Amino acid sequence: MFRKVVIFGVGLIGGSFALALQRKNAVGEIIGFGRSSQTLEQARQLGIITRSGSDFEAELGDADLVFLATPVGQMADIMARIESCLGPHTLVMDAGSTKGDVVEYAYRNLTAHIDRFVPAHPIAGGEQSGAVAARADLFHEKKVVLTPLPENSADAVARIRLAWQLCGARVSELTPKQHDEVFAAVSHLPHVLSFALVHNLAQRENRDLLMSFAASGFRDFTRIAASSPEMWRDICLANRDALLVELHQYMQELTALNHALLEMDGARLEEIFRIARSVRSNWMPQ
Repeated sequence: MFRKVVIFGVGLIGGSFALALQRKNAVGEIIGFGRSSQTLEQARQLGIITRSGSDFEAELGDADLVFLATPVGQMADIMARIESCLGPHTLVMDAGSTKGDVVEYAYRNLTAHIDRFVPAHPIAGGEQSGAVAARADLFHEKKVVLTPLPENSADAVARIRLAWQLCGARVSELTPKQHDEVFAAVSHLPHVLSFALVHNLAQRENRDLLMSFAASGFRDFTRIAASSPEMWRDICLANRDALLVELHQYMQELTALNHALLEMDGARLEEIFRIARSVRSNWMPQ
């Protein structure tokens, strides 16, 4: 399906994409670019990439697909560096957790190829990162959200959709604005809250005592605080406006809980807990 795929960032997402295509015999060769030659060599030894790349013009001109699987903060620079090297039929996609900023980068830096840039966001991942964490089934039965641009042809979107379907993903579409509002609420805010709780405890003199009694509830709530600080820094800043809206609403919720505790209002506490329990019990990830 794809003779040549070039991946910038062969960590968990980029590496898993490569392995998934290989498992389906859907790719000829995979070329990796990255900041570390050591990481790229590790990816080659793990069978994730065919070889590492060193020359953009030599590798990108005949590529069928270029996948930007780096942190969002690196994408504008990469786009600017590769634009003049892209072939006339090369598709480009990203895996950023925010879309408004990535789309803006593309309009600014991929002007001549904007019709072949299809933004994407795979809803999959884990606490571990790097090539060693990559696995071929990471996207199996996971959602991937495409946020096509008005300039995209139906064929370009269909090819990107096919690539993710070959990885076992279920593909849906949103606008970039819808995407960022949705994920500010259900992904970005939970990560911020998890980081904040652990950071709060880490500042206390008795943190070792506190952590020694932490059990499954703490473990489940703070699991995502083990995620990449660099990546989540970029996500929070990129989706700042939508995230601030969600933080404001959450602080209002905390204020309501604080008031109920001050007033010894058990009925209000139970009502909030009951509604939350009902929604959570009826929720099934799709």
